[in-house]
Amino acid sequence: MPLDQKPVPAQPSADSGAGLTPGGSVGPDEPGAAPEGTGPEGTGLAPAREPDREPRAAASAGSPANDAEAWSIRQPGPWTHRDLAANGARFHIAELGSGPLVLLVHGWPEYWWAWRHQLTALADAGYRAVALDLRGIGGSDRTPRGYDPGNLALDITGVIRSLGERRAHLVGHAAGGTLAWVAAVMRPSVIQSLTVVSAAHPRDLRRALLTDRRQFAAFEHVLGFQRPWIPERRLVADDAELVGRYLTSWTGPNGLDEAAVHAYRQAIQIPSTAHCSIEPYRWLLRSMARPDGIQFARRMKKPITAPTLHVQGAADPVLLSHTALGGGEYVAAPYRWRLLPGVGHFPHEEAPEEFTAELLDWVGRHKE
Repeated sequence: MPLDQKPVPAQPSADSGAGLTPGGSVGPDEPGAAPEGTGPEGTGLAPAREPDREPRAAASAGSPANDAEAWSIRQPGPWTHRDLAANGARFHIAELGSGPLVLLVHGWPEYWWAWRHQLTALADAGYRAVALDLRGIGGSDRTPRGYDPGNLALDITGVIRSLGERRAHLVGHAAGGTLAWVAAVMRPSVIQSLTVVSAAHPRDLRRALLTDRRQFAAFEHVLGFQRPWIPERRLVADDAELVGRYLTSWTGPNGLDEAAVHAYRQAIQIPSTAHCSIEPYRWLLRSMARPDGIQFARRMKKPITAPTLHVQGAADPVLLSHTALGGGEYVAAPYRWRLLPGVGHFPHEEAPEEFTAELLDWVGRHKE
């Protein structure tokens, strides 16, 4: 059965019990919550739970429930949509082309659609391009737990195996870029090359959040995510108007096209998505002084053996360029730093031709 859903603002049901988020998932800090994090090996992960199947009436005017044709997570195009199982959950992918595998992992608040430009360009260049919906987002399963970076990275490497591939060129943006760093440390034999976009190495990000007031202030939205219940409600309110404001304020002069902003606003309103999509950010801050966070930071000292392209927008107001600079310290392989002038937090969408040219050149150099 397909995972398509019509997005609706997440609202608590009349019979919801204590400890349930507005989307119906158990919150990590509420009574009855599952423990945060499942460890690097993902032990203790609850069975995958499928998102709600039946659409409910939207609460705001102009939502897909009032449209002649409902919006769908599976936008049509030359790609093929399908689901596959990995690491105890089911994941939606969009796939195009044949050849060496290039796996594309989105950031927040996007989903697979963020890579529409690169999917076609990579396929035309002779690659098997696959865009993944992360756990809890888009068409993938929304599980009650499993949102720590170790488990999410195992989702990615598990998807590579489920695609029948031994290795892949891994491309990650923002939160997906952080997970790309982690996957390259945890499963180095699976990563043929690494392309990280708008994401500092996890140790550099941790250091910046602890010592750099500018970077800490730039993560204001992440601080807001730490409260229970309220962030989820704010994200879906007024047809996800807040998400639209984030998207437009995080870009450079080129901005994002209106269709993309609309799509991301719709995607965040799918039941439970607002909750699941911000759980990794809750783990990020709450784990800093906990044993699991300290252990994770120590594990990330391990050198990365995959050739790494590091792309950063000079005008990124979320991940400041000086925070991202220096990732090469952790790479024991060819490393290339690219700072794109006038580009904000979404280089792959704001400057798709320039970014795609860099990506094609990099994976082309490391095919073997």
